[in-house]
Amino acid sequence: MRTEPTWRIPVGLLGLLIGLAIYGIVIARYLPDLIGDWPTLAQTVIYVFLGLVWLLPLGRFLKWMETGNWR
Repeated sequence: MRTEPTWRIPVGLLGLLIGLAIYGIVIARYLPDLIGDWPTLAQTVIYVFLGLVWLLPLGRFLKWMETGNWR
């Protein structure tokens, strides 16, 4: 267990917040133009998928924040 603070945690949290904000803005700005005419159920599936896809790299990112190693 770590006894001293590390710079990776605050930088990682800021990076995560900025990255998620950019991701959300891009999705909210461009996706309705592409799928706005689709049936509601299809739109729901796409939005749920895109709402979960950002979780894929999160595990490695959190490991880096804690250990400084990507693996």
